Amino acid sequence: MGQGAYSYRDDPAVPSFPDDRPLVLFDGDCALCSHSARTLLKHGPRFRLAPTQSALGRALLLHYGLSPDDPSTMLVIEDGRAIGRSDGVLHLAASLPFPYRLATAGRLIPRPMRDAVYGWVARHRRRFPGQAWCAMPPEGVNMTDRVLG
Repeated sequence: MGQGAYSYRDDPAVPSFPDDRPLVLFDGDCALCSHSARTLLKHGPRFRLAPTQSALGRALLLHYGLSPDDPSTMLVIEDGRAIGRSDGVLHLAASLPFPYRLATAGRLIPRPMRDAVYGWVARHRRRFPGQAWCAMPPEGVNMTDRVLG
C-alpha cells in the first residue's frame, strides 16, 4: 500500500468515484463486516462505503496490492491514501462517538501485535454468530451518496 496520494485517479482500472470523504471498503458477505458498516452509516455522513465485491471495491483492492478474492482486510481510503488492517480499524474508531472511541487505546499496543489479532479475526470472521448480510440501512439513515458500488 505504498502508493502515492490519490494514485488511483491515474489508474484506468479504478472507476471514478467521489473522494471528498473517506471511503471504507468492507466485505459485504460477512455479518461482522456488514454490522460494522451499518454502525458507520448510523453515526453520521462522514464516510462513504463500498463492498469489496463491487467493481470499485475490487479495483481499489487490486490497486493497493490486495487480493479481491480474499479480502482479509477492510480498507479506509482518506485524503487519497489507504489505511488498512488494525490501523484502519483504529482510524475509524477515532471518528466514532463513545464507546467506540475507546478502541483507540489499542494504539498503545505495538502494530505487529495488533495486526496479528486483526489477522486472526479476519480469518475467522465468517464463523462469528450474527445476522446474515442485510442491505437495509439503519433506521433513519439517508443512503443518498453514502454507499458506492
